[in-house]
Amino acid sequence: MELWLIRHALPVRIDGGAAPADPGLAAEGSEQAELLAAWWAPFGADHVYASPMRRAQETAAPIAAALKSEVVTVEGLKEFDSHLSTYIPIEELRSDEVAWQAAVAAWVSPEAEAGRQNFRADVVAAIDTIAGNHAGQRVAVVCHGGVINAYLSQVIGLPATMFFEPAYTSVSRVIHSGANRQLVSVNETPHLGRLVVPATSR
Repeated sequence: MELWLIRHALPVRIDGGAAPADPGLAAEGSEQAELLAAWWAPFGADHVYASPMRRAQETAAPIAAALKSEVVTVEGLKEFDSHLSTYIPIEELRSDEVAWQAAVAAWVSPEAEAGRQNFRADVVAAIDTIAGNHAGQRVAVVCHGGVINAYLSQVIGLPATMFFEPAYTSVSRVIHSGANRQLVSVNETPHLGRLVVPATSR
């Protein structure tokens, strides 16, 4: 079977407030989700799964509608930092040098990576369960950058969980056959009509 691992579209910023922060899509993000659906749905997919977080659900809705499919919500597809009270899109975070360096230091620390190993195991279990339920089919899984990193790092045998930055609505494809997983592509964004540089919204 074939997995499409799709990062959500651009969300709005939530800077503090009640936890967890669960932003919906920005106007540009809604456009990205529609472009995703228009390009990828004609290739056909049998099922659409998504994280319960709003940005993933709102990204999944157009492609599910185009495929005449329901969105199946899976708790195990939530992002590793879903408990936080703040969500700042990464390109905004990068524009603040002090905040960016602090965030990078926190993400790559040994303590953070040790904690993400449990997250990685949970993500792999969730996605492998989806794959195991749909032998011979194609399934779109709309989730988060950390989730995609966690799964693909397992597929290609990397010890660390975080190794690349998925672009908004990028598609990474995996062929899954039981215990065998083959990485087909990473970070595809042909639907956006341009070469996409990670950490930029345009």
